[in-house]
Amino acid sequence: MERLTTLDASFLYLERPDSPMHVAGVLVLEPPPGGLEAIAALVEARLPLVPRYRQRVLEVPGHLADPVWADDPDFDADYHVRRSAVPRPGTEAQLLDLVSRVTARPLDRSRPLWELYLVEGLADDRVAVVTKTHPALIDGLGAVDIGQVLLDPSPDAPLPAPEPWRPHRLPTALQLALEAVGEYVARPTAVVDTARQAVADLRATGARLGSAVGGMVRATRSALWAAPHSPLNATNGSQRRVAVARADLDDVKKVRKAHGGTVNDVLLAVVAGALRDWLLSRGQAVLGSTSIRAMVPVSVQGEEEEAPGTRVSSYLVDLPVGEANPRMRLARISYAMRGVDQHGRSVGAETLIALTGFAPPTLHALGARAARGLSRRMSNLVITNVPGPQLPLYAAGSRMLEVFPVVPLAPGQGLSVGITSYDGRIFFGLNADRDSVGDVDVLADLLEQELGTLVETAG
Repeated sequence: MERLTTLDASFLYLERPDSPMHVAGVLVLEPPPGGLEAIAALVEARLPLVPRYRQRVLEVPGHLADPVWADDPDFDADYHVRRSAVPRPGTEAQLLDLVSRVTARPLDRSRPLWELYLVEGLADDRVAVVTKTHPALIDGLGAVDIGQVLLDPSPDAPLPAPEPWRPHRLPTALQLALEAVGEYVARPTAVVDTARQAVADLRATGARLGSAVGGMVRATRSALWAAPHSPLNATNGSQRRVAVARADLDDVKKVRKAHGGTVNDVLLAVVAGALRDWLLSRGQAVLGSTSIRAMVPVSVQGEEEEAPGTRVSSYLVDLPVGEANPRMRLARISYAMRGVDQHGRSVGAETLIALTGFAPPTLHALGARAARGLSRRMSNLVITNVPGPQLPLYAAGSRMLEVFPVVPLAPGQGLSVGITSYDGRIFFGLNADRDSVGDVDVLADLLEQELGTLVETAG
């Protein structure tokens, strides 16, 4: 039995029935030699590598402490690994309709916080694996981390020998309460230390902001400056629409080489240009000063590394959608990303935890609600970019062709954009609120068109 970390617990407290926090992924594979049964057997054989996948969350009575992880004595692999299919002809639109329905449903808190769907019926006999994983279980930004369980660099990787699993007995409510009280008795300053550390982090952040803009008052205004009004911000419904787009990594690097900046800058410029055309297609007024603010968690990792990034720093970036010239959009974004640290707009992970890191969970939940309202004011959408491996990967001998991340929606935000690279390609996964951004497939098409425009400017 292990207590959840402050950050993991915050993901649970932030979740609402109409705003599930799980991260999803769509893996499209070649026809597996052994059929879907081979992939299901692979998942079950690899579960010992991720012990958390057979544990559930237990709340402490009276919210005396954060919840704990405990072995699920009723764990049923067949519940978590599910079979599904799309009707003929098995188009991408049919697959994404299934993914949209699966993504909209919250995970069952009384079981381990993950699900995996094996989908057959796709054109050319391909199959898809759709994953749902709660960020309390695994890093929410590491959208391809499921590869640690399923994927191998070789098509003939052997299955590990089966390991017997004997779950520990679930603790009783009395045991959970006594353990929480015992922790406070052993360390009575725990709550005070947490609050003191939160204040110290906020003071340090304020000092950095103050030095950048010339005073604490102006720094506070900058940190709390409301995001621009946008149709992306609306009250979320409970239904989702998922769309995807693709690009060649070489095309993105060609643009970067011609115009400067980084791969991430080019991808943000692609999103900005697509959002501009999407707003115009909706009849929205787009002026030269129009912008859309994105919270951009950036992987702190070299672009040529093969392993997915796990170190992440988040930035607030105003995407210049009012700029008509695609080269100027890229230049402005590159300049903004270069100066974001110096201008104090970096939102460090420690500071985000400090905003919601009060224990016991009664105060923790209040802090989480405050942070949720603050994030809605701070940005219009979230854009994640996590580099993936640049070599082919296989699941049960079946080569993975494509992988699309599906990032959860923040409350009050109608769109999130997940980006990952794999084997020379770049894949965009767009998760949208069905009511407010129901035309997300138009935006997906515009992403591909915008990159084509930038490639033309690169000669």
